[in-house]
Amino acid sequence: MPNKLSACTSILIGKKASIDGSIMIGRNEDAKAAWPKHMVVHPHGAVPRKFISKETKLELELPDDSARYSATPEWTDKYGLFEEDGINEYNVAMSATESAYSNSLVLGADPLVKNGLNEEAMVTVVLPFVKTAREGVLRLGNLIAKYGTGETNGVLFADDNEAWYFESGAGHYWVAQRIPDDCYAVVANQLAIQEIDFNDPDNFMFHPGIQEFVEKNHLNPEPTTFNFRKIFGTADRSDAIYSEPRVWIGHQMFSPRQASAETPESTELPFLMKPDRLLSVIDAQNYLSNHYEGTEFDPLTSSPNAHKYRPISLAKTQESHILQTGRKGPDIHWLAMGVANESTYVPFFNGITKLPAAYGRGKLPAQLNSAYWIFKHASVLVDSHLHDFLPLLRDVQKERNAAAQKLIRETDTKAAALQGDALTNYLNDQSDKFANDTLTAYRNLAMELITKMTDYCELNFKTDENL
Repeated sequence: MPNKLSACTSILIGKKASIDGSIMIGRNEDAKAAWPKHMVVHPHGAVPRKFISKETKLELELPDDSARYSATPEWTDKYGLFEEDGINEYNVAMSATESAYSNSLVLGADPLVKNGLNEEAMVTVVLPFVKTAREGVLRLGNLIAKYGTGETNGVLFADDNEAWYFESGAGHYWVAQRIPDDCYAVVANQLAIQEIDFNDPDNFMFHPGIQEFVEKNHLNPEPTTFNFRKIFGTADRSDAIYSEPRVWIGHQMFSPRQASAETPESTELPFLMKPDRLLSVIDAQNYLSNHYEGTEFDPLTSSPNAHKYRPISLAKTQESHILQTGRKGPDIHWLAMGVANESTYVPFFNGITKLPAAYGRGKLPAQLNSAYWIFKHASVLVDSHLHDFLPLLRDVQKERNAAAQKLIRETDTKAAALQGDALTNYLNDQSDKFANDTLTAYRNLAMELITKMTDYCELNFKTDENL
């Protein structure tokens, strides 16, 4: 099983920080360069009453009634489901998880739990059973408090009104903070939440015994405050190389005036930021696709610092998603299979009941009837001659991105006049057509690249024109 830890990058955008008033939560799922994903839509009532984790053996009795929800599970359930992200029928979105690390002092007082609730199971046992983002935070927090967890993680929640970021900091203790409407946050494999206001239930939730736990075990290095990151997290050289630069580049993209003094290895980067301008879903996509373009740290350049820092978009990305809620039209589960920088975010409207067949396929070895492998096929062909082929990929991406925006405007207008089965069928058709058209575009790109590659063989000879 690929190790899920040390992976992923996340973004959360409040509704007054976005250009269209929507809320966005998104994340890259990074584990292994060839580890297929597929997409599913579970119908209402599909989740069994009893859940047994294949990874940790945790057994849970689940509520009777489960909501319809989308998800992106692994190609095999041998090691667990890892459903990762989705939106349910109540327009609650969840993405799990952003892997992080706790310090030894904290883990000595509350060790991680071998048979607890881990990333593998979180979406499956939480998302189908909540009707608001707050309910999602509380359900996950109560489960971790009761059963423990074997990992340090961040989890993203949103509904049509607000977004929340949840962090577990030890075996049982957790906090969550509401993202202010006019702010965004970018997170990269570190505990990110800072000051906790225990007297502000509108914006903070937490394990009810966390203050007592910290005081009893002498864990707070600055007792006049309660900075969750400093109490529970880490701040070492690996953070400076691996995590902090990805937060830095997000601040440079969206808040350059405020973040001008920041450096890639700054250790005090703020969790919450106000953008210098309103952010669109394309901005969120660009962040999750970023590899330090325009800087000396871009791994696609010959700069001596090209591989100094871990980029956001990299070969190990299995899928990238943005869950867009609070829209004037149907909420959207955006999904880019494979490497975000070399893929396309496809919009799947919340309310659909079926998916294109190619999105339900994907296993090892590779098979080109799978959406995951269709995108990966074009991606690895582009990588083989990046200078020549990247412009061709960018042309396809630009066309598909523009087509997606056109599709959404059309769908929002027509969907407003529909309801019931007519609405469901229309959303199914719209999502299906765009997804299949995008797969066709990538198949065609792959064939074009193969055609161009036929003359790149080293077994070549330039014949004298006089012969």
